[in-house]
Amino acid sequence: MKRIKSSIQILLAAATLVVAGQAFASEGAALPYHFKPDPDNQASVQRGARNFMNYCSACHSMRNLRYNRIGRDLGISDDLLKANLMFTSDKVTDHIISSMPEGEAEAWFGKAPPDLTVETRFRGADWVYNYLLTFYVDPQRPLGTNNLVLPNASMPHVLWELQGLQALKEASAPEEGEHAEAGHGEHEGPQFEAVSKGQLSPEDYKKFVADTTNFMVYAAEPGRAHRISVGKKVILFLLMFTVLAYLMKREWWKDVH
Repeated sequence: MKRIKSSIQILLAAATLVVAGQAFASEGAALPYHFKPDPDNQASVQRGARNFMNYCSACHSMRNLRYNRIGRDLGISDDLLKANLMFTSDKVTDHIISSMPEGEAEAWFGKAPPDLTVETRFRGADWVYNYLLTFYVDPQRPLGTNNLVLPNASMPHVLWELQGLQALKEASAPEEGEHAEAGHGEHEGPQFEAVSKGQLSPEDYKKFVADTTNFMVYAAEPGRAHRISVGKKVILFLLMFTVLAYLMKREWWKDVH
């Protein structure tokens, strides 16, 4: 009886953590953009690795991932790793560690930038994708920008040169008697208007963010592709074994029946 109660308590605790994680991931406004990650797209993940190392790794670490693991999984040689992806270390066996001192980061931003190894597992790929797309100009913030998904974030909009700057434009409510086709009378979601152009077009910037998010999805579980491959083989074996076991059982019991 005690074991049953203990098992129930563990299940309830796990369910509470899942619900809490989902609630935390959806903090701020509703996610305006839908994103389906594609970590099996090696070219996209390679571009995402380049993006992360060039724009994110100066502040954010991935302490649970090594450079040579990236090279092995993504087909990148050690020479290319050192030339294009390694800016804070000389050894391909090292973990990805930010060069920013934690104490100074807290003084500059009020909080040290978090490790991003499992960020997409914690918050969801959709959340990360939307977060990188929804920075907007806010003169009331110390760094001049705010974020729709994570309001009052300490992180500046480090990709503003690529995306450009945008302002948040609240949609007006429909007049009485009118109903928006998609919203059924509710207010439309927030919209953005460009303030300044970036180096990338809006579509190219979305692709940039998608590649970066795909890399972060890969980084959160580097063994995913191998696990799925092995899982398929195990399922196939079990199906074949089930058929053989059934035929053997029928052969052994045919005289009894």
